[in-house]
Amino acid sequence: MTLTTDIGTSNLVAVEPGAAIREDTPAGSAIQYSDYELDTSSPFAGGVAWIEGEYMPAEDARISIFDTGFGHSDVTYTVAHVWHGNIFRLDDHVDRLLDGARKLRLDAGMSKAEIVEITKKCVSLSQLRESFVNLTITRGYGKRKGEKDLSKLTHQVYIYAIPYLWAFPPAEQIFGTTAIVPRHVRRAGRNTVDPTIKNYQWGDLTAASFEAKDRGARTAILLDSDNCVAEGPGFNVVIVKDGKLFSPSRNALPGITRKTVYELAEQMGIEATLCDVTSRELYDADEIMAVTTAGGVTPINSLDGENIGNGEPGPVTVAIRDRFWALMDEPGPLIEAINY
Repeated sequence: MTLTTDIGTSNLVAVEPGAAIREDTPAGSAIQYSDYELDTSSPFAGGVAWIEGEYMPAEDARISIFDTGFGHSDVTYTVAHVWHGNIFRLDDHVDRLLDGARKLRLDAGMSKAEIVEITKKCVSLSQLRESFVNLTITRGYGKRKGEKDLSKLTHQVYIYAIPYLWAFPPAEQIFGTTAIVPRHVRRAGRNTVDPTIKNYQWGDLTAASFEAKDRGARTAILLDSDNCVAEGPGFNVVIVKDGKLFSPSRNALPGITRKTVYELAEQMGIEATLCDVTSRELYDADEIMAVTTAGGVTPINSLDGENIGNGEPGPVTVAIRDRFWALMDEPGPLIEAINY
């Protein structure tokens, strides 16, 4: 099938909170929304944020321009998701968030249990059965505007739940998408930005997204200074070669979705390895998939305008993608039902 898409500047497909809450999904595919309606008599319907100890409608959410998370990108975050009313791997997301905070010497000022409770309350108030859930910890701001003394800053935690945002629209997850390897930008080095800490320092990723748009592709796969695969704007890269999975062991975030993909591969008897992936191995791959919370498992059908395999989603990618979405409804330790 030939897929025609309107390639936007951003890698994310925006949905206005409180307005349209569903993207079109291919009939009969593994990706289908819940059938429900919002009770719009609630001001929280369609999106909720928790800021400075207060729940508020998402459209009213504001943070201080003096927050160093904004001014210095002194911040870490994670994005979890809710599907069919179940929040997926929230414990793993909060653990990674707090681990990143420790590495950055950020103090959330609250326990993991408190963060989890606030997160689930945001989703519950929003009424959203399919939701994009962001948790952010910043170094915050001080009593004096523009305070530079780090010891005088009060760290902040911001959490919000809005309609599910897609790194790749559902149709692209089913039928595949396109990517390029940027010619003009490389992924920031590990000695500059710690790739194990999820961060908002997206200068290289944003430049790569613009180059992808200029070259007629949806997204980009960045290499590092050693010509090894790093990651894409908001997603891990997994390649399939001779029926085995490979994904970068360096200069890439240890993604929760990639962790899930590797667990599924093990269950399916597919060998999966974290290792250096060279640019040659990327171009020689039988299949390439982009894996991310904001979009699950998406086949990449072409790279730099050339087909990967036969130019259609490969069998390994399709099998893992469909199992991934099936997990959203399977009782077990990976999901927790939201009490709406």
